[in-house]
Amino acid sequence: MSNTNSEIRYRVSDLIEYTTALFTAAGTDGDKPATIAAGLVEADLLGHTTHGLQLAPTYLGELESGGMTSRGEPEVVADRGATVTWGGRRLPGVWLATKAVDLAVERASTYGVATVVIRQSHHIACLAAFLQRATDRGLMITIASSDPAVASVAPFGGRKAVFTPDPFAVGIPTDGDPILIDISASITTNGMAGRLRREGKKFPGQWALDASGTPTDDPNVLFTNPPGSLLPLGGAEYGHKGFGLALMVEALTQGLSGFGRAEAPTQWGASVFVQVIDPSAFGGLDAFRRETGWLANACRANPPVPGVEAVRVPGQRGLANKKRALVEGVALYPGIIDALEPHATRLRVTPPRPIGG
Repeated sequence: MSNTNSEIRYRVSDLIEYTTALFTAAGTDGDKPATIAAGLVEADLLGHTTHGLQLAPTYLGELESGGMTSRGEPEVVADRGATVTWGGRRLPGVWLATKAVDLAVERASTYGVATVVIRQSHHIACLAAFLQRATDRGLMITIASSDPAVASVAPFGGRKAVFTPDPFAVGIPTDGDPILIDISASITTNGMAGRLRREGKKFPGQWALDASGTPTDDPNVLFTNPPGSLLPLGGAEYGHKGFGLALMVEALTQGLSGFGRAEAPTQWGASVFVQVIDPSAFGGLDAFRRETGWLANACRANPPVPGVEAVRVPGQRGLANKKRALVEGVALYPGIIDALEPHATRLRVTPPRPIGG
């Protein structure tokens, strides 16, 4: 459901430079502007168009209003070598999560497994965009995120929202391209629901409940008073599976970080879990890649069901999108550049020109 406009493409370097300039002008310090820009553009490269540059106008608005902290470092709450807890101070989530991944990568080389959790981060955008920071080094990574200030997903059998979509992502190195899993405990995301509502479209199926608990394909039910809710992964019939995953993600992110829904926060943000595993500390990296490579190849070689051209492993299409975009330019979802224009004008930053424009 990316629906990018293939007629208008931008050079990756131009988009990163533009976004970096916007966040620099908005007051973020140090390497924050470049890190945020690279993370958001990476999401669009992989085809996650609801969680890439589409978020930049909202982030810039949060900086302007003070909802996002522009400067400084996270607070170290606890550090026991293999486990670290940060207080995020509502700093930019893309930057915080990038730092957490890099720290976990560094420490996994010493401890075999390293875990970093963050409380009171701002929103961290696309989880898949962080994975190759580990998989390119032969490391396996798991990332999970939740927002204790937001509730849009009801527990299975209920009709009042308790959770966020609670995404989690796993990066698995193989002897070829990595496997990049990025899914959520809900049947879809808030970002996709909001996009479909703005465009006057419906969900492809009954992915939500209205306030009375009736399944529906109408995203508008999430914005009524009282609101409806998104269904957990598995939908109305098998949503106990997504419900279980949501409980796991909430425990990993809010439980381990020590800050969550029990504190009743009101500002948009995130609790984050990052764990990196070094296969060389176990059965060995070569053996790990042999096993995961065999599995990926066996899946791709599997005979497809009628109507499916070929079986893909998670991340395969995203990596193909990325390779193409690095050569031909990024095709952004319609409206993204237009949404950034008011901020570009306010901050006196010149937008990029399309390729050939």
